[in-house]
Amino acid sequence: MTSTARGAESPGHISVPDGLPDTDGLPDAGGLPGAGEVPDVGGLPDPPHRPLRSRNFGLFFTARAATRLGTAMLPVALSAGLLQQGMGATEVGYALASHFVCVAGFIVFGGVFADRLDARRLMVCADVACVVTQSVMAAMFLGGRVSLWQLCAVSAVSGIATGLFEPGVARTVPAVADDVQAANGAVRTAESLATLAGPALAGALIAVASPGAVFAVHAGTYLVSAVCLVLLRLPVRTGPPRAGTSTYWADLAEGWREFRARTWMWGTIVVWMVLMITVAGPLVPLTSVEIISTHDAQAYGLVSSALGGGTALGALLAMRIRPVHPLRAGSLALFGFACYPPAVGAGLPFAAVAAAAAISGAGAGFWSVMWATSVQTQVPGSVLGRIKAYEAAGSIVMMPVGQALAGPAATLLGTRTVLLTSGAMGVAVCVALLSVPAIRGLRRVTGFGTPAGQRS
Repeated sequence: MTSTARGAESPGHISVPDGLPDTDGLPDAGGLPGAGEVPDVGGLPDPPHRPLRSRNFGLFFTARAATRLGTAMLPVALSAGLLQQGMGATEVGYALASHFVCVAGFIVFGGVFADRLDARRLMVCADVACVVTQSVMAAMFLGGRVSLWQLCAVSAVSGIATGLFEPGVARTVPAVADDVQAANGAVRTAESLATLAGPALAGALIAVASPGAVFAVHAGTYLVSAVCLVLLRLPVRTGPPRAGTSTYWADLAEGWREFRARTWMWGTIVVWMVLMITVAGPLVPLTSVEIISTHDAQAYGLVSSALGGGTALGALLAMRIRPVHPLRAGSLALFGFACYPPAVGAGLPFAAVAAAAAISGAGAGFWSVMWATSVQTQVPGSVLGRIKAYEAAGSIVMMPVGQALAGPAATLLGTRTVLLTSGAMGVAVCVALLSVPAIRGLRRVTGFGTPAGQRS
């Protein structure tokens, strides 16, 4: 199974792949004490000494792009492969759900380990584990012997590895680049371009070989990622040293307190849980089966590529546009994300569906950069791994629920009805985000913890 959770399903990545003394000195950021203090964002120097053209950023950039290329190929391969085995949307949903249940269950542990241990080493080990799981999946599909329980079991193992991997990403970005927003935009653009190419490549591989060949390529992308991460030259720690007497459970509790202290963060996550159940969860199982059944696997690959192209455009815009209120701007852009499901549900022509997918991707890409940058610049490096873990766990915990319910809901109500409802819920989520003062009022950190529009 794929590690699509690597950024894409948390608020920072539709898709995925991120005890504060103060966030930004704003009352609406959770009413935290210590207003005016400078938060620790991982010890970033001033002026910058880690430009985007550095060796370290290039390696990290390559690792993320390679993984995303493989991940983008997987929905096409999984859907087409299971359809060849006589299965349908329900089985696709179960396979995806088994992955995300384990991601949500283990990502919090990964956050503590990322803060206590060497985050990069943990990420490399997770990549190696995914090389093994995707190789097993390749063997299953190439051998033509695919059982649902075995598929779910291997997907669960890859989910555990992904859960341990994800928190390290949030710690790594500020360690390889000083301009965090530009770094997030560049990485998201690369991932989006990979998403653009991945589905089309998957469709071509399936046409000339089989779905198993796609899983084999995906295993190779994890290997590339692991090698790039090994070659990174990073300081031993990206934040202040941890107390030697601190226990694992004390660290976990501290992370929860810090997460809960930020209204803008937990408020977004609560809203995001609704999005996971009603929009993101059903999206792949239902759109893949509907488009492949109506057209073919190549058509689904092209639509997915349009989604990736739009996401790249949104991320590029996010590199240039630096709004004072990043989450407000991101929430407005996210209205575009609601276009894709109803376009499929309404049975629009292929060209219209592809256009809707591109608009959806652009909205998601812009939002993801705004969210990831907010998390990485508002949170001290000493607790960033745990904060990111709680954020990601809360974001995706409802994803498997939405995936598992997609098939039964489509059977009961009809696939197109469920997709039309998903579109309406996408709009409702954006309205909910904008209705929370702490979310729409959060100010961008311009450097050394200074909110935009204020002077330190």
